Amino acid sequence: MPDRSAAYRFGGFTLFLAAAVILTALGFQYLGGLAPCPLCLMQRYAYYAAIPLLFVAMALVAEMPRLAAVLFAVVALAFLANAGLGVYHAGVEWKLWAGPDTCGTMQTLSTSAADLLKRLETTIVPRCDEAAWTFLGLSMAGWNAVVSLAAFLGALKAATLAAASAE
Repeated sequence: MPDRSAAYRFGGFTLFLAAAVILTALGFQYLGGLAPCPLCLMQRYAYYAAIPLLFVAMALVAEMPRLAAVLFAVVALAFLANAGLGVYHAGVEWKLWAGPDTCGTMQTLSTSAADLLKRLETTIVPRCDEAAWTFLGLSMAGWNAVVSLAAFLGALKAATLAAASAE
């Protein structure tokens, strides 16, 4: 019988990675002043869903390994989809294809003309087609694709180990 602690370790690695990434993104937003564009916000959904699911899956590995395997697999699929979204967003930044219509436009309307003019003067609208930050040639979207693939592999490995330990 395979060791269930290996599934727990891979799940823990993925949980740590997901928490570190979302905390970094929130730090860039709230401490660094980099406002996220609509595509950036969409890329956070996988992390917001994965963190509690990974926590529950890790708690279930010892007693209910099949259910833990299912939860790990759901997380793996979420991160695979998120990697695709990161590649799409990076392609928008590199001008390989057009982004969605919601990128680079103000999302809320003001109630008065004076308020609208004041907001237009002070609001910086984040654009999806311009990288706000890069490191080693990759934007945040590019790094999200890389990290999401790593999280996909970690969650997939945890799922296969948990499923194998249930037999």
